[in-house]
Amino acid sequence: MTDQGMSESVYKGLCREIGTPQQVAYRRKILDIEELFMHRITRIDQNKKMRIGSSSEGFRIRGSDVDNMLWPPNHKVIWYKYQSFLYKTHVHVDKYAWILCDNSDSPPGYTLLWLPTECAGPDILSACEQIQGRLYISSSKYRESSLSRPGSTVHGPCSSGKGIFVSYDDAYGFGSDFWPPSASSWIERCHAWPSPHVVENIVRNGCHFVAIGHKLGNHIDNEWRISFTQAEKTLVYSMNHTQFLTYGLLKLVLNEKINIGLKDEDKLLCSYQMKTVVFWAIQQNPLHQWCPQKLSAGFWVCFKLLIKWVYEGVCPNFFIPQNNMFLTKIHGSAQVNLFKQLYGYYEEYSDIAFISSPTIRLIIEVRVCSNLRINFVDATELSGNESDVQSFDEIASNDHGLPDLQTFAKHIQAIERLLYLPLTEFQFVWIQKCTVSIFQRAAFILLNTYTEGSSNKLVYSAHNTSFHMLKLAAKFGWVSDLLYIAIYFYKTCRYREALSVIEKAKDRLAQPHVIYILGASEIRTVYQSRIDGMSMSAKMRHAVANDISLENDICYINELISEQQSSKQNGQLTLYIPPFILLHMLEFFCFQHVDAQRAKAALKDLELMVLSENVSMYDKDISWEILGICQQITGNLHAALYSYKQSLKYPVQKIQTATSRRICDLRSRFSK
Repeated sequence: MTDQGMSESVYKGLCREIGTPQQVAYRRKILDIEELFMHRITRIDQNKKMRIGSSSEGFRIRGSDVDNMLWPPNHKVIWYKYQSFLYKTHVHVDKYAWILCDNSDSPPGYTLLWLPTECAGPDILSACEQIQGRLYISSSKYRESSLSRPGSTVHGPCSSGKGIFVSYDDAYGFGSDFWPPSASSWIERCHAWPSPHVVENIVRNGCHFVAIGHKLGNHIDNEWRISFTQAEKTLVYSMNHTQFLTYGLLKLVLNEKINIGLKDEDKLLCSYQMKTVVFWAIQQNPLHQWCPQKLSAGFWVCFKLLIKWVYEGVCPNFFIPQNNMFLTKIHGSAQVNLFKQLYGYYEEYSDIAFISSPTIRLIIEVRVCSNLRINFVDATELSGNESDVQSFDEIASNDHGLPDLQTFAKHIQAIERLLYLPLTEFQFVWIQKCTVSIFQRAAFILLNTYTEGSSNKLVYSAHNTSFHMLKLAAKFGWVSDLLYIAIYFYKTCRYREALSVIEKAKDRLAQPHVIYILGASEIRTVYQSRIDGMSMSAKMRHAVANDISLENDICYINELISEQQSSKQNGQLTLYIPPFILLHMLEFFCFQHVDAQRAKAALKDLELMVLSENVSMYDKDISWEILGICQQITGNLHAALYSYKQSLKYPVQKIQTATSRRICDLRSRFSK
């Protein structure tokens, strides 16, 4: 097969592995609208948050972290004192604290940050040090103070930890609306790529500063690294899809070939350096070279540039070339060995178009060795079923709730303003799901606020308002969102009404066209035939079910308070329960109050569901836990003990503390 044919085949395979143009576009659009919404509801004294790294660029590579940048918008970093006067028309100018850069004694790409007026927030002042009569913000102290989530640790400039589905890296720092003077040469260098309007947009948005110093600098504990994360995201957005897949291909080679089997501390190359290689390669090579038929050529342009850099021991930062990103790690014997490794790959694989990592080998075997002839357009687009499932999963994984009732009006106003924007269909559905989540959270916060001790009139009003919020949410949310109304009725001791809603939910969830986002795929054909012609919004309301999300700072079901507390103590914000597990649990709880015989049948249904293949690995701990709770209520303590032990085998949602406590309680009862 020719290089052109090989390139086209690998391009098609990468579209399915990394993302088609459509997938990458909606991933970015959903994150963009979420970010815009978050910025509109963030107070001036709260940290702004921006998704950065691979996930923000449109990648969904297994094992990748979710990276976030957080910074206080009321602290403005400036390069010159006169720049503070440019803010004089701002509404909140009297609330701003000014931070000045001092890079006179720092390596390229790094700077010290000092407070000329010595005014700042208390958390920032507590991280300051006096140096030669000036108050400087210590990057090391600020980094340590940012470990806000339970179980998080320092990793580079980030606070790192593990969530249920992915790991996270939160980089706390500061923002500047001004482009760094040391990066002015980048503007002059941009002739062919990126385009002038992209350059203008990047410069207008300034830069950020993250809390880590240069290892060879004079002020390692106090220096801050200039970060171009927002500029980099804009550059990746401006790539064509071949360039994007070339970047993704380099990331695959890095993870599956170069760094395979190495501990983090032994890895010499990282994903950021792959991105830098791609940026330089695109800028130095004409656009016509970056097309599907020349994917192999583009890949080797990048890889040979990487080999050259390793040989020379110089990796120039794309924005500040004087910042050599190999300086602290790649030198001496490590540099020689890495060069031999990379050059060895070049000699071994340059004749067969691509370096053979496991993913690329699989793509080549399927598409080349089998001599499959697949229509180019069809191969770079997902089927309607696959596309729907993945897009709804994307919407669900970027959901947003409500912190308290005081901000409810602000959230709804922000939603209303977003609706006036030119939205894609995916963005509109994200707004729809976001609104549903806000109403659901508000309903249960309100329900918990007015309970015993409140006047009857207030309790009635709160209950009535909560019910109507949940009814509205069920009308526009997932098919499974009807179960929130069942939770409401159970919580307010209206068991027969809860059972009526449960029966309705059973009927809707059992429809053959309804798909469960984390569930099996055999119903997809029926789904496709039923939803043909429907909008994404209608599909969400009539044909898609998802886990029930219980926010850990809100009480929904008294019997699960311990599990929510355990999850929260271990850094999790939400407890996820499969809809059929929750349905059978509520059915059992309600029948306990109205019909003992039917309660036994409901428990049997729950047991069969827990044992079935419909429960994913992510949900097994809470599913076994719920079964154990129900068995314990009936007095079957030995069965409950077995279920709790099974729950401990799947420590995904971090409810082990509650499970262990329940086991101890059972054993103490056995010993009596």
